[in-house]
Amino acid sequence: MYQFNHGYELLELTKKFNLPISQIVVLAEQEKTGEDLDTIFQKMRNNLKVMKEAINKGLNEDLKSVSGLSGGDAKKLYERIIIGNTLSCETMAKAAASALAVTEVNASMGKIVAAPTAGSSGVIPGALITVARKFGKSDDDMTRALFTATGIGIIIAKNATLSGAEGGCQAEVGSASAMAAAALVELMGGTAEQCLTAASFAIMNLLGLVCDPVAGLVEIPCEKRNALGALNAMICADFAIAGMDSVIPFDEVVEAMYKVGKAIPYALRETAEGGLAKTPTGIRLKKEIFEKVERGD
Repeated sequence: MYQFNHGYELLELTKKFNLPISQIVVLAEQEKTGEDLDTIFQKMRNNLKVMKEAINKGLNEDLKSVSGLSGGDAKKLYERIIIGNTLSCETMAKAAASALAVTEVNASMGKIVAAPTAGSSGVIPGALITVARKFGKSDDDMTRALFTATGIGIIIAKNATLSGAEGGCQAEVGSASAMAAAALVELMGGTAEQCLTAASFAIMNLLGLVCDPVAGLVEIPCEKRNALGALNAMICADFAIAGMDSVIPFDEVVEAMYKVGKAIPYALRETAEGGLAKTPTGIRLKKEIFEKVERGD
């Protein structure tokens, strides 16, 4: 009754039952698993708790990735925010710092929520938790918004891909940004149609983004792209709530992303055989890391 595969089906369900996307997703999960609504909601609240803890850890601790390539940048940006010296507004800078924080926790083998992947785990918490705090939204509000994000992720997974190896970074950070944008719209009282519009904008803006991790590790440039994805989600949510029209329907945008992903060369789909990974510095760093591993350092 509540199952959906496409955006237009999800919208039809919201109209049929006069419910927001988040509630349709919860009911679909109950229908699929047989779990009671309280259990389903609590599981998502637990995800939110992990997201909050990852942000806090990344902003306040001196983290270093296992490879040594990254760590500490979230804290650096956060300290700059505190002294009021960022070029971007405080909310945007905090979202970027929070997204970075989660990805640095991931790179240092900490606990994160892969939403939708570990490589894009900073986007949703960075955008959602920052905006929620700014506007005084509750944990329940954020949890419901995470179900909205889930609905978008389900549609992308069924009709395209969430894998960087299959579709490039557009499939990871792009999908996460779309999920976050839709979540923000519902968080701020927008309509189901506006949620899908925001998701469409988010994917459009990152369409064609390649996956070229230096040394094959989810650090450079992945972490900074998470920050970009969070900021992209926020402005796309603003676009939709302001009444802008994406023109291209969400389902068609998802299909386009899948086709673009298939067209991206193999070297730019998480193989570390192109892009930044094949710059002189990227090659040198890979060699140094492999030598370090061989020495057992």
